[in-house]
Amino acid sequence: MTNGSATAAKGAVSQTVTLTDNATGKSWELPVIKGTTGPDVVDIRKYYGETGMFTYDPGFTSTASCDSSITFIDGDEGVLMHRGYKIEDLASKCTFMEVCYLLLHGELPTAEQLAKFDHDITYHTMLHEQMVNFYRGFRRDSHPMAIMVGVVGALSAFYHDSTDITDPYQRMVAQHRLIAKMPTIAAWAYKYSIGQPFMYPRNDLNYAENFLQMTFAVPAEDYKVNPVLARAMDRIFILHADHEQNASTSTVRIAGSSGANPFACIAAGIASLWGPAHGGANEAVLQMLQEIGHKDRIPEFIKRAKDKDDPFRLMGFGHRVYKNYDPRAKVMQQSCHEVLDELGKRDEPLLALAMELERIALEDDYFAEKKLFPNVDFYSGIILQAMGFPTSMFTVLFALARTVGWVAQWTEMIEDPGHRISRPRQLYTGYTEREFVPIDRR
Repeated sequence: MTNGSATAAKGAVSQTVTLTDNATGKSWELPVIKGTTGPDVVDIRKYYGETGMFTYDPGFTSTASCDSSITFIDGDEGVLMHRGYKIEDLASKCTFMEVCYLLLHGELPTAEQLAKFDHDITYHTMLHEQMVNFYRGFRRDSHPMAIMVGVVGALSAFYHDSTDITDPYQRMVAQHRLIAKMPTIAAWAYKYSIGQPFMYPRNDLNYAENFLQMTFAVPAEDYKVNPVLARAMDRIFILHADHEQNASTSTVRIAGSSGANPFACIAAGIASLWGPAHGGANEAVLQMLQEIGHKDRIPEFIKRAKDKDDPFRLMGFGHRVYKNYDPRAKVMQQSCHEVLDELGKRDEPLLALAMELERIALEDDYFAEKKLFPNVDFYSGIILQAMGFPTSMFTVLFALARTVGWVAQWTEMIEDPGHRISRPRQLYTGYTEREFVPIDRR
């Protein structure tokens, strides 16, 4: 790599740990594998065969399900890196297309490589015209995420020439198509829900600009993309591009492990992301602000947030992975203030409420001690609201940005000759064997 190092051999055993059964006195040596950075892992692949026991880890929160060279997170230190580059540097110094190239190819592109990659993505943004009829099969009040799951899953029915996962060229075409078409699919989902005509992509606009014009332009007007909003949108895409082995990424990998086509795998990831515990956090921030209602009520809700017996929680503060400051939040905070200033919306009640809540929480010792800092979802929800997106589109934008991460993770798995179909085991707690009772004796 050009920055940092990646010298640890894949699967390199650094030491062993000994597991002892106190009841029988038997012991087993388990290898410890080192990565290039982060915690070592205990290799338990032969554990069942040697001991007759499974390990138990609900939610896989202490289990490494794969090895990966794409994204590294240190939650205790508040670090997020893609291919060794800190997210703060990528978000402030790169475009989303550069980050896409980095995630897919392992290195930041040269000017020539970026120009070709950008061209390849730009010229795949159109959807097959028959897809228009597919949209019309949905009710007008369908949630945009329902449309996203259906349309992305259906892409394999339209693009048969990029579903052979054993062909490297077809995998590359599928990568480009998914990244390129997702803004079009997302914008059309929004347009369909509000009854406006679809706007087609334009080759003279960059990725973020194209998405904004397809979302907000109408045929009767000459829409000009605001460069401040376009840059903020680009940063949102960068900050959500990949986040290691989260629920939706793990879903994509599990689906892909069976040999499913890439379009089906990404549709599975979108379905997983739809859950409010995953992709719906920024929408929950807006709902919380609406519940608070007015700046005068902030102290009341701050007090409630500190009360362990009160179910109320401050949404958008703290993070399951980051036990320190979310490294994405600082960049998103800057974008948030830039967007509010550009649109002159700092004084709008809901947004002013959010800014005051941010100020009070950051000055409160309780939140500092608990390390409950505003996270990326707190600021992204405010930005998207200010830009005119309805809350139903928030998770759609998350899916749009995360597509490149899903694609990169899927590709890494498929190209690993040692990958196997995912098959978690279970701790069975049901009935033991019972005698069958005929229906006339039950």
